[in-house]
Amino acid sequence: MTDLAAVKAALRTQAVETPSWAYGNSGTRFKVFAQPGIPRSPREKLADAAKVHEFTGVAPTVALHIPWDAVEDYAALAGFAEKQGVRLGAVNSNTFQDDDYRLGSICHPDARVRRKAVDHLLACVDIMDATGSRDLKLWFADGTNYPGQDDIHARQDRLAEGLAEVYARLGDGQRMLLEYKFFEPAFYTTDVPDWGTAYAHCLKLGPKAQVVVDTGHHAPGTNIEFIVATLLREGRLGGFDFNSRFYADDDLMVGAADPFQLFRIMYEVVRGGGFGSEVAFMLDQCHNIEAKIPAIIRSVMNVQEATAKALLVDREALAAAQASGDVLGANAVLMDAYNTDVRPLLREVREEMGLDGDPIAAYARSGWAERIVAERVGGEQAGWGA
Repeated sequence: MTDLAAVKAALRTQAVETPSWAYGNSGTRFKVFAQPGIPRSPREKLADAAKVHEFTGVAPTVALHIPWDAVEDYAALAGFAEKQGVRLGAVNSNTFQDDDYRLGSICHPDARVRRKAVDHLLACVDIMDATGSRDLKLWFADGTNYPGQDDIHARQDRLAEGLAEVYARLGDGQRMLLEYKFFEPAFYTTDVPDWGTAYAHCLKLGPKAQVVVDTGHHAPGTNIEFIVATLLREGRLGGFDFNSRFYADDDLMVGAADPFQLFRIMYEVVRGGGFGSEVAFMLDQCHNIEAKIPAIIRSVMNVQEATAKALLVDREALAAAQASGDVLGANAVLMDAYNTDVRPLLREVREEMGLDGDPIAAYARSGWAERIVAERVGGEQAGWGA
């Protein structure tokens, strides 16, 4: 039987990191739709993120994206975040928006461009030192579009060399989280296309290098929970970028496309000891047509619901069914947990934490949405590239 008190205690300790860029304007390759009240600075992004944490109680950190969140004084930015009730989280690098990176960044055939990319990554570690951030999160758009465009083997050599230099710069308690993506924007070869490539590089680098699983970065039909279980077993799962996909890297709200998949992933996290560990649970989403803050609150709630269901799995009954070869019985144990309506349980957890049981309704009543629309007039709204 599942200990409900233990489940509630675990849920109170959950932490979901929200991304600064999700509070800005974002969209598709075709259009970015501006919304009123969008932050115009990193500080205004942090103020919005603080509201998400205020109403959910489980979003205490905010990831930065450099140079989108560049400021002159990062220690001061960290101090501002703490005054808002949140902390600065992972530092995300950007080696995909400069013209120099047309043929790649860290894997580029030109040593000058590679030097520029590595220097940017090293600067991101400097920012981590100033902010107290633990994680450097790396995603590379590097790859090729045509057969013969570049030497695949040589590009992996360049990748390994650049990563090694950055890894050597990490301080005590700092980690490198390497993300993968099987295609886009490169269409013939991608230099870090899958978890195996990311794992191989991390294994060679050392224990401070971990793999990030973006739930939208997989081919249709990929068993993501198997990847999660394997990386946990090997001690190399550094974190998640949570979002949903219907077709490709859609970056929709986590749990929107396949909540059952999110539950299966979270069960493997719980079963593999990843819950309450160093595994980072981060959002990475593109809120194109929906209101930003409510969408992020809803995303955090979706992660909570999947986690609650995963914690409710009767693991003793599941193990017994598995050991006896009871195929249907084992599946039924999982389905019983998944089909449980955990919303009343999560309402109780929030109320016990001194929060409103309904974060979405509480935010709507707070007046913050109306306030930022009235106050954030003029200036340049934050968005992709800002």
